[in-house]
Amino acid sequence: MDLRAGYPRSLRERLGGYVHLARMLDKCRAKLAGTIGDYIYPCPLDQRLLDFAGIDPDQLLEQVRRQPDEAVVRWWTAMAKPHTEAEREAWNRELLARGPDSEEKWAYFRSVRDQLDPTRTDIVTWADLLDLEEGRQVPRRATVDG
Repeated sequence: MDLRAGYPRSLRERLGGYVHLARMLDKCRAKLAGTIGDYIYPCPLDQRLLDFAGIDPDQLLEQVRRQPDEAVVRWWTAMAKPHTEAEREAWNRELLARGPDSEEKWAYFRSVRDQLDPTRTDIVTWADLLDLEEGRQVPRRATVDG
């Protein structure tokens, strides 16, 4: 993937009403092209969205192989488990607020974050860590890792 071209897109970017969907499609396209590098499809964050929507990762990959994003979003919308807008928004907020959920994951999280910028102890979510790692601006937050 070529980050200079803006790929993969930020986890925060919405597509079809879902955060992370645009990023996941970028990773699918990179996997199909053999340019995914160190990225993983489906990673645990991908799997969370796939599970919420009730979409099989291989089915999504096949759609991405055959269609542009707009058509994939139409397919996704038709195939996804029905959720109200409020349910989808709650899920979006939860994913963006998600941080490590075990001591082992916290240790990994801190090691990556501290290699990038040890002063950013305010970064405690996966979304912020991915943006920092991929060179996007991450506003300073009041929350600090203790």
